[in-house]
Formats: sequence, C-alpha cells, structure tokens
Amino acid sequence: MNIRLSDKVAVITGASTGIGAATAIAYAEAGAKVVMGDVNELDGQETLKVIVKNGGVAKFCCTDVTAETEVADLMRTAKETYGRIDTLVTCAGILEGASVRIEDFEAATFDSVIDVNLKGTFFAIKHAVPIMGESGGGVILCIASGAGVRGGSSSVAYASSKGGVNGLVMTVEGQVGSHIRMHTICPGGLATPLKLGQIAESAKRDGNDPEAAVANALKSLGDPAGVARILTFLASDEASYIRGQIFTR
Repeated sequence: MNIRLSDKVAVITGASTGIGAATAIAYAEAGAKVVMGDVNELDGQETLKVIVKNGGVAKFCCTDVTAETEVADLMRTAKETYGRIDTLVTCAGILEGASVRIEDFEAATFDSVIDVNLKGTFFAIKHAVPIMGESGGGVILCIASGAGVRGGSSSVAYASSKGGVNGLVMTVEGQVGSHIRMHTICPGGLATPLKLGQIAESAKRDGNDPEAAVANALKSLGDPAGVARILTFLASDEASYIRGQIFTR
C-alpha cells in the first residue's frame, strides 16, 4: 500500500533525532508539510536539510516543550505557515535516573522527566486541539512506551511519565474523539539516542564498558524508521478505522 499524506500538515515534537526525526522525514516523503519542534537545534537543522534535499516541505522551530508559551507558538506557527494542523506527533522525551532505586531517586530528576515527557505532551495536545477543531479534526499520536503501560522501566520517572501519557490520551480522547482520532504508541527497544544513552549510563553505573554495551545492544535494537512507517500509516486516511493503543517492535 502506497501511503500518502499529500497536503496534510503535521507538527512533530522531539523531531531532531530518534523516532521524531525518522517520522519527520517519512511524513515529508509521503507529501506532508512538516513543522518540527525540538530544543536540539543542531540536529534539528540536520534533519531539516535531509527533508529539503529529498524535495520535502518542512520548517524547524526551536521549542522547549516544558515551556507552554513555546509550545503554543509552535502550533501557531504551523497554522500561520500552512493554514491548519492535521496531525500531531509528540515524540519529545528524555530518560534520566536509569537503574536508580526508589529510595535514592532525586525529586529533581523525577520532575525533569515528568516535565518533558508528560507535561510537554499535555501542552502539545492542549494547543493543537483547538486548531485541529477549526478545520474539522485530525489525528494525534503520542509516543509512550511499553514501560509504564505493560511493565516497568530502568527509570522510576520514565515509567511514571509514559504511564501518564497513556492516561492522558485515554482521557482526552473521551473529550475530542468525535473529530480527533488519538493513539498511544508504545515502541519497543529502538536504536535511538535516548535508548543508547540509557544503556551506556547503566553499563557505566555497573562498572562495565559503556561502548561495548552499546555495540552489543545495537545487534538487537530496532530501527526508528520502522516506527516512523507505522506513524505514517496512522496519520493517513487509510487508518481511519483503527482505535486504541499501538504496540510496535
């Protein structure tokens, strides 16, 4: 099936690397106009160059998802530049505190992860929904994880944030489901900077070689582009009959 997103407008947070970058590239290749938001401007510009080189249409906005005003500006930019928002993908996320026991877990670390992963998702949905409503609806795809939904995590904060994203989507879906299709996406082990950083951090904490741990993990981790293909399908009209959580490799 040749999935096309021709003339659709997509906003993607966390679009500089990992799943977000792969999705931005895939959406642009499928014909969407993509607005990329991320605090990582260096990698964001590199991803933008790839899209433009391949003939795609995209715009990068340096955006801290923990700042509501910046998220609101991102959504406003999409509307002012391309007229509407058809799809929102919330990929912005961090993982801190890997392998730290609950009694040693710092509150500041917990707050930092919740602010990016959960509150950042909340801000994005909050400010995208009214714009989507103006043009009749759309699709919201929120990246969670098996951690916090099906099982635990190496990080207390990460699992809590991703479980929160799942609950947030289920709740908001009840409010906007008549015109906006929402999905929680729960990827498995992927070779993203976030995952590889967690593997290296855990190895170092255990007294092992971080580089060797990462090299070994790369043998089994999946490619973010695989998840991007699923997200491309979910953003398309062909996926209009799909509902609920989506679990991937």
